Amino acid sequence: MNIKIICLGAMALSMAAGSAFAGGSTGTSALDDPAKMQPFYTDSSMKTLRGNDDFVKAWKALTPGDQASIKTACADEAKNATPANSHPEFCSSVKLNGGS
Repeated sequence: MNIKIICLGAMALSMAAGSAFAGGSTGTSALDDPAKMQPFYTDSSMKTLRGNDDFVKAWKALTPGDQASIKTACADEAKNATPANSHPEFCSSVKLNGGS
């Protein structure tokens, strides 16, 4: 009986921890961080991207870690493409102007 309780507890713990580690599915990617994304847009609603020159300047102003997290988030979004993905234009500009 104790082994069943221990196994069920371990399984419940692994399920809870697994969902905690999968933070990308809850909208916590670098693409959802307004502080990182705002320099790439001309408006506060973040609907209109800046031109290529301004995009490159904003990209170069990011830290290498932020650049890597944005590239990773764009790659994940491309891999898991759904109608809910809201950054295809931004991600194609990252690939074009910020590197692949």
